Amino acid sequence: MLLDTPLCDFGWQAVDFTLKDPGGRSFEMKEYLGEKGLLIAFICNHCPYVQAIAERLAQDTTELMAEGINVLAVMSNDYRHVPADSPKNMLRFAKKYGFAFPYLIDEDQAVGKAYGAVCTPDFFGFNKQGGLQYRGRLDNANMKNTTKRDKELVNAMRQIAATGKGPVQQTASMGCSIKWN
Repeated sequence: MLLDTPLCDFGWQAVDFTLKDPGGRSFEMKEYLGEKGLLIAFICNHCPYVQAIAERLAQDTTELMAEGINVLAVMSNDYRHVPADSPKNMLRFAKKYGFAFPYLIDEDQAVGKAYGAVCTPDFFGFNKQGGLQYRGRLDNANMKNTTKRDKELVNAMRQIAATGKGPVQQTASMGCSIKWN
């Protein structure tokens, strides 16, 4: 089912969490809330919307991380009902697209629910105090035409890093519904 993300609830405070990657390493959100902010991306492997942006997401997040903006990705789908989203397949997907950020398993879906994530991809951009400042899309490119694109997420995260505030105008991300158990 295709869904759009809700409007940004400016200032909503990030909920701390500890999740593991498919290799079993633990990552604590508050350790990634750096001086220039944090991007949390709710993604999965099987969604055609995520597949369509995966290369651009890898490029854009690598750019952001080089500028000191931290990135975490969370997979909240119930992978027992969607085997394509299993931890083993998460490893393959991350390797295929060259993800440089931790790709974490939300085993009990508590993080996705705490954040109100609705679809994949669903982007949450936080300032250094953990206040939500961006809940929009990656860019304005459609599923096929990526030659001319406005890097909305990159620009928003740069603005957040510089000013602590996100852009007032944001366009909702859209994608497949999160597969709750």
